[in-house]
Amino acid sequence: MIYLDWAATALPQEDIITETLKKSFKYFANPSAKHFLGKEARAALEEARSEVAGLLNTSPENIIFTSGGTEGDYIPMLSLLSQPSTCSIAVSNIEHSAVREQAAAMKARGYKILQIPADKNGLISADAVLNTIDSDTAFVSVMAVNNETGAIQPIAEIGKALEEYSKGKRKIHFHTDAVQAIGKIPFELSKSAVHSASFSGHKIGAPRGIGFLYLTKNIESFIRGGGQEGGIRPGTENLAGILALAGCLKKYYTNLENYVLNAKKLMDFLIDELSAIEGISFIPAMRPQLRDSFSPWILHFAVKELAGEVLLRCLSDKGICISTGSACSSRKKVRPILESMKIDAKMQQNSVRVSIGPSTQKSELAEFLKILKETLKEFS
Repeated sequence: MIYLDWAATALPQEDIITETLKKSFKYFANPSAKHFLGKEARAALEEARSEVAGLLNTSPENIIFTSGGTEGDYIPMLSLLSQPSTCSIAVSNIEHSAVREQAAAMKARGYKILQIPADKNGLISADAVLNTIDSDTAFVSVMAVNNETGAIQPIAEIGKALEEYSKGKRKIHFHTDAVQAIGKIPFELSKSAVHSASFSGHKIGAPRGIGFLYLTKNIESFIRGGGQEGGIRPGTENLAGILALAGCLKKYYTNLENYVLNAKKLMDFLIDELSAIEGISFIPAMRPQLRDSFSPWILHFAVKELAGEVLLRCLSDKGICISTGSACSSRKKVRPILESMKIDAKMQQNSVRVSIGPSTQKSELAEFLKILKETLKEFS
């Protein structure tokens, strides 16, 4: 098995998950309970929160544990429903479906949705944001790293531009989906002028169903319940998941420099080898020339005369796992992100995504390339 679909989910960090699962048996009590067992569970929870906050160079009160990236994306947007009047919401046209579909739901409830256009390389500029927002815009969402192309967005620059624009006006809430950024590329949230950011644990080997929302701005949560997580995300906390997330994130941050350096070497090798294969087109076309503008973990390309779904199945039959894009959109034929980049319809359908992780070996990529070439010959 050669696993090259890390952007969908990472291989689990079994040692950390096993260790934290054992801890969760010890701290089984409800962290909201007032007896000593509840207080011990609360202490373990808050220790994990402090650890995550320390890694992000922020305060523990800015970390709200959630069920994952999707919930972290919709909590800030849904908070607008608690306000007395509607407003406009600006989202980039390369957003993950967690943001895109929630924006569509808000539109159905009377909110005006403004689309921030990406350029042909899938990059969103600060000027594009400023040229899109309106006088009644209260919320802007631009993802940090695109999950399909790997395009790294200038979040700090956009945040600074929005701060300047908002002086003397209504403050605009700036949100970023940081699922493919935190722990994967050098990315300092505390210096990015964002008010909220979502993260998903399973992207770094923690269990599915756990994540966090980085939140620096007071919001009134639309979802109500028992008041957990400062009233922002009610529901009894998933302590086992939280402990695992903290441990996995610490491992990624501790090794981040080496992880990124190795990923760049592997991605350079992959791009160079694919460049030599006839009929391969990168998405975007300038990907080989703009390597520093893209995540070293994600690569999108298309095969001239072979549908992506067909190639995926052929490789899967030979033990290689890749994808045609976001796993959350795998049942849909439309490719909104590629469409926004004005990628030709046929190329969209012929495209696939390869994503690597910390344990990916050069020998695995070499084997993938070998089998890819053999597969393409079968269809030539």
